[in-house]
Amino acid sequence: MSANTNQASPVIAAPPRYKRYATWALFLALIIVCSIQTEVTPYQLIRGLPQMGYLLGEMVPPDWSYLPKIWEPMVETIQIALVGTMLGGLLAIPFALLCAYNVTSNRWVAMPVRLVLNLVRTIPDLLFAAIFVAVFGIGPFAGMLAILFFSFGLIAKLTFEAIESIDPGPLEAMTAVGANKLQLIVFAVLPQAMPYYMSYLLYAFEVNVRAASVLGLVGAGGIGLLLDRSLGLFRYDRAAIIILLTLAVVLVIDYASTVVRRKLL
Repeated sequence: MSANTNQASPVIAAPPRYKRYATWALFLALIIVCSIQTEVTPYQLIRGLPQMGYLLGEMVPPDWSYLPKIWEPMVETIQIALVGTMLGGLLAIPFALLCAYNVTSNRWVAMPVRLVLNLVRTIPDLLFAAIFVAVFGIGPFAGMLAILFFSFGLIAKLTFEAIESIDPGPLEAMTAVGANKLQLIVFAVLPQAMPYYMSYLLYAFEVNVRAASVLGLVGAGGIGLLLDRSLGLFRYDRAAIIILLTLAVVLVIDYASTVVRRKLL
């Protein structure tokens, strides 16, 4: 038997215990300092518990008679999320292809497109909604545009990362037989990336239904307008029924999209 086989395999030493303790101590100190500076302390929570209890008491029982009046705004909220998600998802496809280095080898093209995506993702959906409300007025169109840009940034980012992680074998094989860029995308890239893209599209729709429910607070249409009105009039019983309906809709959409995503992946 050779000497090499008798040698013990190298053992990776665990980091010294004091380093782990120092890391956790630093992390804890950072949380404490940030909490103190932002006044996010257990004292603030305890002091607000009576007001929280009063608010919850005003919400019970919910005003069930208000339910028929909120069905139409809830449907409008779902429609805003659906249209905005679909348009943003379609817009994300060419941008994702331009960002992926294994598809677009020219960094002078990919880097500016990535910069645009980073800029779009930097702006929160509520700020988008406020801007579009100022431009187009109060209504669902402003909310749809806000959802569109939010979906575009999110889906494009996730999709181009999925494209960069696909199996390079089909790309190399098609390149070897002289396939052009369009053929590479249609027959090698999209078939591998499409299941992930559809999963991200469904996930964005879930998020956007929740977001569309809140965008109405800045005048972007949907159920949020009624929620803002109910809170402004101190009708917490009506706000409770709006929240319950929104929760039920979100849970149904979340379950359905989860089932579809599992089948896709």
